[in-house]
Amino acid sequence: MATATTVEPTRRDFLYIATGAVAAVGAAAAVWPLINSMSPDASTLALASTELDISAIPEGQIVTIKWRGKPVFVRHRTAKEIADSEAVNIATLPDPQADSARVQKPQWLIVVGVCTHLGCIPIGHAGEYDGWFCPCHGSVYDTSGRIRSGPAPRNLEVPAYSFLTDAKVKIG
Repeated sequence: MATATTVEPTRRDFLYIATGAVAAVGAAAAVWPLINSMSPDASTLALASTELDISAIPEGQIVTIKWRGKPVFVRHRTAKEIADSEAVNIATLPDPQADSARVQKPQWLIVVGVCTHLGCIPIGHAGEYDGWFCPCHGSVYDTSGRIRSGPAPRNLEVPAYSFLTDAKVKIG
């Protein structure tokens, strides 16, 4: 019958394990600041979402708020603006998108207020379609934030948003 022999740990074995543990802790301590620097800043996280009381915005008015360092246009659209936006033949648009795909509630349009051409800020209630007009290069957007003419390649961006109540919207 064979007998098993066990080797007793020596002082050298203990030193190998202790050295390995100290090296692992040191490596983690050296890498942690690098990994932590990749996390977003607290001020950025604070801007990740914003809430807006929309009950005080009269019909036909555009309110501009700041979200993630960009302007966001919140437009309380009139019945005529809604009807005009829904009546557009989307096949004629440079960036075809139905009005219903851009809004959750027809009377409220929420778009990032940055021209998709070169990043200018368009002027509200301006242009041929009474939407937005970018004076820098002449891009014209309608009351749904869709590009109608000019050099801009895309419609105004619609940010992620949700209605918390009928009077409050959360953007982001």
